[in-house]
Amino acid sequence: MFANPTNVGISQRVVATLVACAVVLSSIGMYATAQAANLTEISNTLSDSNLSVASSHTIAFTIPTGSTLVGTQDVAITFPSGFTGIAANVVSGDVTVTVDGTPDAVGTFSAVGQVITFDGVAATAGQEVIVAIADGNITNPGTAGSYEFVVTTEAADTGRTRVAIIDDVLVTAIVNTTFDFTITGLATSTAVNGTSTTGSTSPTAIPFGTLVANQIKTLAQRLNVSTNARNGFVVTVEQDSDLQSATGAVIDSFTNGTYVNTPVSWAAPTNNVNLENTWGHWGLTSADADLNGDEFGSALFVAASTTPREVFSHDGPSDGTTANIGETQVGYQIQITPLQEAADDYNTTLTYIATPTF
Repeated sequence: MFANPTNVGISQRVVATLVACAVVLSSIGMYATAQAANLTEISNTLSDSNLSVASSHTIAFTIPTGSTLVGTQDVAITFPSGFTGIAANVVSGDVTVTVDGTPDAVGTFSAVGQVITFDGVAATAGQEVIVAIADGNITNPGTAGSYEFVVTTEAADTGRTRVAIIDDVLVTAIVNTTFDFTITGLATSTAVNGTSTTGSTSPTAIPFGTLVANQIKTLAQRLNVSTNARNGFVVTVEQDSDLQSATGAVIDSFTNGTYVNTPVSWAAPTNNVNLENTWGHWGLTSADADLNGDEFGSALFVAASTTPREVFSHDGPSDGTTANIGETQVGYQIQITPLQEAADDYNTTLTYIATPTF
């Protein structure tokens, strides 16, 4: 006799279904799955990508969606073959970690072979982790090429990135040296370092003309320097001999023939009938502010001398026009007494020497 299946109750059908499921599950086994994810936005920035040099490493990566890194889980960074010094030189103090810009701790640390491993870092999905390994401990390969780094976490996330190790590029260039020095005459009534000219000059002549006893005469020239010398330039001036006539009479150097070398205020010759070097003298001043700070103050003079005297300088390139950098004025002043010997051919030659320092 057969039972009619249509007479089976609802409760009996449910029980039968559960039993069937249990039988199937017991035959194939119950299991759960866990899916590893790729670390995102992973990179490694080197401080130096040249061959065989020590470099720092800044390794950045982002925790992927659905993942979390907790402090007890390891982070492992595997360096490719060719990078040396990992196990020998890197210690926990060489490694710093930030999570979204906030410093985090480095816990248990090891450096074995090509792998650095540490824990203590906590980050959630979407947060950027930056691992900085200090410079000087790990040396780049000696062969140019592309090298792959692998970062793994104990949360089963993995990421790969590459760096290129290449020869440095030597960049060369040549800049030709330039140096231009010009002398220009100045007109009457030109202001020069606290005084004013009483006559005019040319680039090649300083004509004091006829001197009158007790009357000061002042003439000047403008100096211009244009150069690309790295350390600037110095201009000096010297006379080839005394300001002398064919008869041997001399208009001495300031003051009274003593050859003053430290700038002082102008003083008239003292006119002692028994001392011919007190009958007239001449000297010079410079408007260069660099010298004014240390030597030439306003309206201060030194002797014209056969010893080179610095009258203009700068410690870098100059444009030939800017005051105290590319341009200045040098003034020459003369005064005699009634005892200065008569002659119509007093003369000397001034030599400017401009020296750049490249």
